[in-house]
Amino acid sequence: MTKCVFLDRDGVINRDNPNYTYTVAAFEILPGVVEATRLLRQAGFRLIVITNQSGIAQGIYTEAQMHACHAYFQQVSNNSIDHFYFCPHHPSVTESLARKPGTLMFEKAMARFSTDIASSWMVGDRGRDLIPARKLGIKTIQIGDEVEVENKGDYQVNSLLEAARLIITN
Repeated sequence: MTKCVFLDRDGVINRDNPNYTYTVAAFEILPGVVEATRLLRQAGFRLIVITNQSGIAQGIYTEAQMHACHAYFQQVSNNSIDHFYFCPHHPSVTESLARKPGTLMFEKAMARFSTDIASSWMVGDRGRDLIPARKLGIKTIQIGDEVEVENKGDYQVNSLLEAARLIITN
């Protein structure tokens, strides 16, 4: 069984942009993220990104542009992410069971990596990131101060680096 850390992308790995982040030039990696991924990898965790990318369904950007951002992050972080799962759908355009807060992307990752749920974590900045993890019995950490009381994480921190340190010591 594999211990995993599931990561939301926008707001956890890179700065969230209300107008979407879909170019490498706009993909601003947050402080401490590369160090956090290094520490988690050294501690034996698989790192899996689970991200909604609805701008694709809306025609704002393409899958190729999104993949370029992911390739850039892999280059900067020494290929720290084991796999990127993304949902390109938007409720106003196309429905999908994969879209968070649905659990399908998590379930695919858990099957692929033979995930040990008791040793795994989800790090997200919004309640919709944490809901599917909680449904599946995965511990949750919320980054930032936008806490939705009914959907808050098991833990609250300010950065992925803080989350990594918390995960490693628990």
